[in-house]
Amino acid sequence: MSETVTGVPKQKVSAAPLNEEIGAEITGIDLSLPLDDETFAEIQDAFFKHSVLVFREQNITAEQQIAFSRRFGDLEIHVLKQFLHPQHPEILLISNIVEQGQNIGLADAGRYWHSDLCYKPAPSMGSLLYAVEVPHDDEGRPLGDTLFASVASSYDALPDDLKTRAAGLRALHSLEHTFDRDRKDVDVRTEEQAPGADQGITRTKVSAEQKKVAEAVHPVVRTHPVTGRKCLYVNDSTAVKIVDIPNEESEQLLGELRARCIRPDFVYRHKWQVGDLVMWDNCASQHQAVADYELPQRRRMHRTTVSGTVPF
Repeated sequence: MSETVTGVPKQKVSAAPLNEEIGAEITGIDLSLPLDDETFAEIQDAFFKHSVLVFREQNITAEQQIAFSRRFGDLEIHVLKQFLHPQHPEILLISNIVEQGQNIGLADAGRYWHSDLCYKPAPSMGSLLYAVEVPHDDEGRPLGDTLFASVASSYDALPDDLKTRAAGLRALHSLEHTFDRDRKDVDVRTEEQAPGADQGITRTKVSAEQKKVAEAVHPVVRTHPVTGRKCLYVNDSTAVKIVDIPNEESEQLLGELRARCIRPDFVYRHKWQVGDLVMWDNCASQHQAVADYELPQRRRMHRTTVSGTVPF
C-alpha cells in the first residue's frame, strides 16, 4: 500500500515534456524532503501522463529513495539477490564496479530493450533509478545513456490489421532468455572470473532457484491498469515466443512488433548526471541501457522497483 504524508510544506511541481510522446522533467521538487499528499498526487498524475519522469540535481540517501518509492506502492526484492544493497535489500545495485574480484552490482543490466520484471506473474508497476556515479569519456561527456520508448504510442500507431492480429495473443517471458541472449553475443560467463571480469563486465548466471520464479505468460497487448491505454507488451530481452501460434509465425510477428515498439519518434534518450533520479512506467514504456563504457569508467546506480498487478 502507498503511504500518505500530511503536515509538511507543499512543494511546487512543474513538469516540462521531454518530447511529444514520452517523458517529462520535474522541477521544484526536493526528494530529500517529505512530500505532502497534494504534491505527491501531482507527481503521480505526471508519471501516468508522461510514463517517464526526470528529477535532476537530487541529493538523497538510500533511505530517502526507498521512502519516496514506497509512496507509489510496495517494493520488490529482486531475484538476483547477490546484487542487492547490503543494508537495504529494496535497492538493486546496477554497477560495473568490482571489489575483491566480484561485481558489486548487476553490470550487464538492460542491454536489450525490456520492461522490468516482466518475467514475473505480476510485473513491476514502475522503477526508480538514482545516479550515484556516472561514467564519462576523456572529454567529459557522460556515457551509459538510457533509452526509453513509449509502447502506448507504439500500439496507437499500429495499423488496424496488426491490432486485430495481436489482440488476444499471449507471450512467454523468461529471465533466463535474457542471459541466453548474452551468451550468444560473448563467451559463456559466470559470476566468478569470466572473460572481461577485470573490466567490470562480468555477466550474470541465473541459478536454478531464480529460474523457478523467472518465467510468466502475459498478453501481447496489455491494458494499462490506471490510464486504460493499450500498450504493446513484448520486448527484445525477455519475450521468448507467442504461445498461441506456430513458432515460425511467432518469430515473424514478434520481430515486427518489437521493431514497432522502438520507433525513433517514440524514444527519449536520457544522458545521466550524478544526482538524477529517473522513474518509468513498466507497462507504458520500455527501456535500454547503452553499454559504451568500461572500467576505469565507473557506473553505480540504485534501483527501487514498485510492485505491480497481473497484466490483462
